[in-house]
Amino acid sequence: MTETDAPNPPGSPVLFTAFEPSGDDHAAPVIAELKRRRPDLQIFAWGGPKMERAGATIVERTGNDAVMGMPGLAKIREHKLINERIALWMDEHKPVLHVPVDSPGANFPICALAKARGCRVVHLVAPQVWAWATWRIKKLRKRTDHVLCLLPFEEEWFRARGVDATFIGHPLFEEPVDEGALDRAIADWPGGSPRIALMPGSRPAEMRKNFPLLIGAYRRLEREHEGIAGVVAATRPEVEADLRRMGAPWPETLRIETGRTDQVIRWCELALVVSGTVTLQIAKQRRPMVIVYKFNRLISLPLRFVVKTRLFSLPNLIAGRKIVPELIPHFGTAEPIADEAITLLEDAAAADEQRTDLARVTDRFAGRRASEIAADRIETFLPERAPEPVETPSERIAS
Repeated sequence: MTETDAPNPPGSPVLFTAFEPSGDDHAAPVIAELKRRRPDLQIFAWGGPKMERAGATIVERTGNDAVMGMPGLAKIREHKLINERIALWMDEHKPVLHVPVDSPGANFPICALAKARGCRVVHLVAPQVWAWATWRIKKLRKRTDHVLCLLPFEEEWFRARGVDATFIGHPLFEEPVDEGALDRAIADWPGGSPRIALMPGSRPAEMRKNFPLLIGAYRRLEREHEGIAGVVAATRPEVEADLRRMGAPWPETLRIETGRTDQVIRWCELALVVSGTVTLQIAKQRRPMVIVYKFNRLISLPLRFVVKTRLFSLPNLIAGRKIVPELIPHFGTAEPIADEAITLLEDAAAADEQRTDLARVTDRFAGRRASEIAADRIETFLPERAPEPVETPSERIAS
């Protein structure tokens, strides 16, 4: 069977499934590009608001309570019920293509449902089987037709193991930084120095684990730097109250900005950040950072036997070496985070070296428009468009 010999006729829908806010971010521009090329293409999704604005019909809203790491029994039960509803939806709508977006734990069972129904599967965002539990590559081979990779080293890794893959680049790097617009947006923000950004992540569980560490490190910096100013980058308005509760007593020099991550990065001189995609946003603007992710000790013990990488944060993984301080997994107090921050604040050469290394990392994405390359590959798995009806001479006479 060739890539275009799908079992479904032209007009069959495409199904996207995304279960985290980051998945909503990654899927939306690809959906928009597909709809631009094929306005009549039916795209349905278990997904978020950005996917809906891009043109997908949302079957169920997802992503508001995403988890990272080992899910609890309630979450496992929830996804079992979601899978049952997706199976019923597939039986009724007969999609031609399933595009799982990140979240392999949630998406792998859905891929199996799709393949069992003769549906092609194209992963958007490569499952990180190269990092841990590498035996999952066998499962991936059975449950995908192609993997669209966001990181430069992934394409070669997957192809060497029998999985067809394409490095598409990353949506974050499709457009250059508009420094003028960002400067105007932060013109009335507090001055002072050092200016510290706190990036607590978007998942509720990771905020609860990591934000007390970030604000603990900030309190020490506040004690040692009289002119300090800080901004917390919150992803959603509803989390502000939780952040203030976790950070009580709240430092007078610290404010919260919601939905303005790029502006916070532009304003800051140094970022204390929970590991995730936001580290690439920071790298794009060449801001020095310290990366942290706190693990539960009980979970971390078995992970030692399945994790296959010595680096964890995205800038370091892409660089292939440690260019940014990363405390992952972190079990201790806020003090080591503050120590790394102080080094970067007081050693100009170390900060400059990190900026140079971050520039080399982001240069690897130059010239790639991820949404367009992804749409190119996805289109090869779609049936040819149904031909326009041709009016016969007799029909023209009759009309």
